[in-house]
Amino acid sequence: MIRANLLFATLCLVTSLAHAAGFQFIEIPGNGSLQPLKGAVWYPCNQPPRNEKLGPFVLSVTRDCPVAGEKLPLIVISHGRGGTFLDHSDTAAALADAGFVVAAINHPGDNAMDKTRINDFPVFVERPADIKRLVDFMLGSWTAAARIDANDIGTFGFSRGGYTGLVAVGANPRFGKNLRLCDGVNTPLCNQVHQGELPELVHDPRIKAAVIADPVSVFFTKDSFSNVKIPVQLWRSELGGGGVTPESVANVVGEIPTKPDVHLVPHAQHFSFMAPCSAEFMQAAREICVDGLGFDRISFHKEFNADVLTFFRKYLTDTSNAG
Repeated sequence: MIRANLLFATLCLVTSLAHAAGFQFIEIPGNGSLQPLKGAVWYPCNQPPRNEKLGPFVLSVTRDCPVAGEKLPLIVISHGRGGTFLDHSDTAAALADAGFVVAAINHPGDNAMDKTRINDFPVFVERPADIKRLVDFMLGSWTAAARIDANDIGTFGFSRGGYTGLVAVGANPRFGKNLRLCDGVNTPLCNQVHQGELPELVHDPRIKAAVIADPVSVFFTKDSFSNVKIPVQLWRSELGGGGVTPESVANVVGEIPTKPDVHLVPHAQHFSFMAPCSAEFMQAAREICVDGLGFDRISFHKEFNADVLTFFRKYLTDTSNAG
């Protein structure tokens, strides 16, 4: 009996060590007009996690531990308007626990620490380019780049990050000549829009699957998605918020030609897709953290993260669905 108990305890220890998220900060250097990108990477780790407090966020991770595994799939995350690379930390950790490398960055000028350009039109052009730069870095300069399988790359985007993810995988927004963000603005990009020209947007064909939650869709038309050829899982909140309406997301669902895997979340509001808040963050950002009556964000995120993982496994690591 003692031997059996010892074996059971050993198996539990091995299991706990195999399911931990490593964590490290990253910074991608700027180049010319391109600003540096700051963020973090979650990845498989064979060491037990501990709580790490980063501002109002509390993460269960292992800082700077060695990366475990080979030929690991990569997921890149784009946050919402004025958000941070930590906004979806629980989803990132769940994916890392399951064998994915997950990288997220702050979009320059459109994040919680730097809102200097949050209402400027260029951020809508630069955001997809930021994601491509992140993929380039993870496959090139990141210290464990050799552990990543360059054929298995996905993206996760929420709100304005949902717009970012859709553009990154091939969507083409339409910016009208009377674009409100360019009213009275004399810049090369806005001048291009005033002339009815489409600014050059970056797409990344290396991305093979996308999870999109409550995307900002004001710039999309029925013809915007003809070049989206990859599998998409699209999440909709019943109540919306943050400038995103349930109707606007429903319109996106109907236009993506690959017939996305759609999940409508009853009683959820827009910010319900963000990680459950710590008590400290709850005090600082109640609009983001407080859900409606009858909605349990912690319970929802267990199901949400499991479904996101299942989707990415199906289209990135299951060879029977490749191509």
